[in-house]
Amino acid sequence: MRNLSALGFALVAGPALATGLDITVSGEANGTVHVDLFEDVAPQHVEQITALAAEGAYDGVVFHRVIDGFMAQTGDVQFGKMGEGFDIRRAGMGGSDREDLQAEFSDKSFERGVVGMARSQNPNSANSQFFIMFAPAPHLNGGYTIVGEVTEGMDVVDAIKRGAGRNGAVVGEPDVMTKVEVTE
Repeated sequence: MRNLSALGFALVAGPALATGLDITVSGEANGTVHVDLFEDVAPQHVEQITALAAEGAYDGVVFHRVIDGFMAQTGDVQFGKMGEGFDIRRAGMGGSDREDLQAEFSDKSFERGVVGMARSQNPNSANSQFFIMFAPAPHLNGGYTIVGEVTEGMDVVDAIKRGAGRNGAVVGEPDVMTKVEVTE
């Protein structure tokens, strides 16, 4: 009976627990970035981004805000998809058709390779956008939800086309997440 209970728990918990994302990037950067997700730290956020990835919502989404020495932001599934009618100036203004999420702050630190959820001034406004750190940013600690960390492909992240100005808006042809897959 004990083994059956463990099996039952594994079956119930298994589908909701994705271990990571494989993000294929093209543009100035080309290659795959693997992100280990922190289901135990930010379960609602991990569930949301893995559901969006499984639906293909992130496929074709650009890196719209990239600040050298800070971070690369992507994930606007509403306005950030390449294709007909795409306008880089609108990328970063949207989210998904899913509800915004309550913050899941933790004691984890924003270090190089950490993946955090983007949000507006409201701490409970994260939706689909996320960012990958180029360098530590302790001023973000406790103010943004951390969802994972890059474990392979930081060289690809480092090669992502940089934006211009203080806000890091990408001008011209941005780098793109051509495919985002959930890994188990």
